[in-house]
Amino acid sequence: MVKKRVLLLMCCGGILFAGCQNDSPEDESDADVSSQQATSEEKPEASEESSVEEATEEAETVDEPEPVEEETAAYEYSVNENTYAIEPAEDSSAESQVALLTYDDAPDGHAVEIAEILAQHDAPAIFFVNGMYLESEAGRSALGTIHEMGFEIGNHTQTHASLPDISPEAQHAEIVETSDLIEEITGERPRFFRAPFGQNTETSRQIASEQGMALMNWTYGYDWEADYQEADALADIMVNTEYLNAGANLLMHDRAWTRDASADIVEGLREKGYSIVDPARISSPEREAASE
Repeated sequence: MVKKRVLLLMCCGGILFAGCQNDSPEDESDADVSSQQATSEEKPEASEESSVEEATEEAETVDEPEPVEEETAAYEYSVNENTYAIEPAEDSSAESQVALLTYDDAPDGHAVEIAEILAQHDAPAIFFVNGMYLESEAGRSALGTIHEMGFEIGNHTQTHASLPDISPEAQHAEIVETSDLIEEITGERPRFFRAPFGQNTETSRQIASEQGMALMNWTYGYDWEADYQEADALADIMVNTEYLNAGANLLMHDRAWTRDASADIVEGLREKGYSIVDPARISSPEREAASE
């Protein structure tokens, strides 16, 4: 799943080389009886016609409950456009000590298992998918399963092409075709876009904006490096790296060693005081438009 990739990334002010979730009204019968008894002693008996009129007037003056307006859940976080860290939105009281889990190149063999492990640990994440994996029935089924488990699905292009090396028309196809496939399978278009190798172009930025997607690179990741293609080593570096800061955006991939390290990564982050942020709480152009 991890392609041969080399990328210079901005990370929390540093540089990192990288490669590539109605109560019923009270019974008033007794009160009505008492009221009628009191008024019958003071007033002459009303005619049948006047009684009907009074009953009609009473019916017309009954207070009706006001309609309940549906509330739209406001997002609480946004993606920093320069560092790609996850930050509390303006005027939000959301905690800042959070980390975002993301998995690229899905579903390519282990994504469903990763999702199951994350679900067992109540850890949300984003799975960034390549459209080429959704052309088989197995891939479509895997994506459907991951989505039904409640995980956010992001767009990682159709073939993992290097966007600066292809034409604007080809970039459009890489991005939009993948979003179309995701919507066909899940019923929802993706809200986040991650360019292969983190290489966005003017064209990809424009297309992502038109498609209502927020750009989502990362702050750090290691699982493509030879030294960390083993679960224990990967879990250790992901939790103890100097790049772990508030709002960390963790890049991982659909790999066996990443699958095996995921539980330890989640627990290690929590032991260090980090909450795993739910992608549903992160804003996107689509989300902002819906809330207006």
